[in-house]
Amino acid sequence: MQERVFGRLGWDVGEIGYGMWGLAGWTGNDDDETAAALERAVALGCNFFDTAWGYGEGRSERILGALLKKHADKRLYVATKIPPRNFQWPSRRGSTLDECFPPDHIREYTEKSLANLGVQTIDLQQFHVWEDAWARDDRWLRTVEDLRREGLVRGFGVSVNRWEPTNVVETLKTGAIDAVQVIYNIFDQAPEDELFPLCRERNIAVIARVPFDEGTLTGTLTKDAKWPEGDWRNTYFVPENLSRSVDRAEALRPLIPAVMTMPELALRFILQERTVSTIIPGMRKIRNVEANLAASDGRPLPAGLMAELRKHRWDRTPTAWSQ
Repeated sequence: MQERVFGRLGWDVGEIGYGMWGLAGWTGNDDDETAAALERAVALGCNFFDTAWGYGEGRSERILGALLKKHADKRLYVATKIPPRNFQWPSRRGSTLDECFPPDHIREYTEKSLANLGVQTIDLQQFHVWEDAWARDDRWLRTVEDLRREGLVRGFGVSVNRWEPTNVVETLKTGAIDAVQVIYNIFDQAPEDELFPLCRERNIAVIARVPFDEGTLTGTLTKDAKWPEGDWRNTYFVPENLSRSVDRAEALRPLIPAVMTMPELALRFILQERTVSTIIPGMRKIRNVEANLAASDGRPLPAGLMAELRKHRWDRTPTAWSQ
């Protein structure tokens, strides 16, 4: 697998990382299958793993901790996230720092994650929601610097709320943030407008999440798709969103090269953007691990195809169901 430099932190990370939400926050998990998929990813050169305390209240972190212990001889990079104190995803306009990330909460959940992961230092600790209105609040800035100075965290990042790629711009200008995690895919191209140029200017790493638009860009969804009770996808793919998403995916089919799948096309589109440091698709099966990591082979898409894919940009605004 090809590697890229992870911004100013200087790490050499695989272009395809491992998104671990689905291992603890979605239905249909099988522990043995999960373990096998993770092992296959490590064997194929995956070295960046993105988890969060919020994925199963620490369960995903503990799964990763077991993997780290098993592969103590390998340099595997760990990214996790602090949940907002009010456990509300995403944050809302008007949410205060005290409601989401007061200093004692930042420290408490950093310590919880350290214990779950079984490590002395977290490579990348991220805020799981964010409001740019908090950018100049000295309290979180001091706490970040304290945790860094104490050696508990190497770098800090922000996971940007869905469809709000500019809701972090002033925060990045503080110099305290080393990485930004943002939704970026064939549909969600808006980060290219303002966020990516700023990241290039300040050498801030970019983690591209939701490369398959929560499953739409796998080409497997239908308008009558349903998931078990309690699965997060039921609240996201409400009828209006599911119908439009399937129509958008179907419109892409004529562009897929004969030797390629829709998921591969989706990953290769993102890899064209050199600002992206790594992509974190969710992977629960060995076949998906193998297929996704194989997209990192250094072969670009034809310019004509990229031009056609850019016409499928879909600018959306947050709604009640877009958490």
